[in-house]
Amino acid sequence: MKTRLLLVDDQPLLRLAFRTVLELQPDIEVAGEAGDGAQAVTMTRALEPDVIVMDVRMPVMDGVEATRRIVASGSPARVLVLTTFDLDEYVYAALRNGASGFLLKDVPPADLLGGIRAVAAGDAVVAPSVTRRLIDRFAAHLPGPDAPPSAPRDRLRHLTEREREVLMEVARGRSNAEIAERLVVAEATVKMHVGRILAKLALRDRVQVVVFAYEAGLVRPGETS
Repeated sequence: MKTRLLLVDDQPLLRLAFRTVLELQPDIEVAGEAGDGAQAVTMTRALEPDVIVMDVRMPVMDGVEATRRIVASGSPARVLVLTTFDLDEYVYAALRNGASGFLLKDVPPADLLGGIRAVAAGDAVVAPSVTRRLIDRFAAHLPGPDAPPSAPRDRLRHLTEREREVLMEVARGRSNAEIAERLVVAEATVKMHVGRILAKLALRDRVQVVVFAYEAGLVRPGETS
């Protein structure tokens, strides 16, 4: 079955360039194109795409607000944000509002395709080191170690001790294989724990696990051990 895609960008030439690459793939179908966030919200309802490749800065409605509305609507579509590093604040907001990751606009075609396929499969495509860089930049907005209990921390009571360990490892940017090695368990076991963490905390993917861990004060900026 093909992955149905919605391209959202206010630059027609860029959409054309992406579409040219995407239409050569046997497993991807470009279901439609939108020139701003408001059109993206409307077309998501009409086309029911699997993945939305979303620009950030657009007229009428930006990609952050469009992502928020699409996720809030209950749409199963996953949003892959395209941006540049000078827009970190927008990307962070998009991740908090349910985006499944982001890539740079000058991403090589192979990486774009791999990112779309990963997001369609329920994975995230934000490199852990980049995620940490984003959160490091906005550390002032995160709770300090002496902050009173927050809503994210309250939700931790639903996790077992092992699930908390796995959550911490995910938040530090480690893959399932790396976590399995550190905790001396099978990789399939780690995958099972990650699935349970997502379900118990009502998170969409590993990106939101990272954001959750930082907001709950479990991991501090720059922490990797």
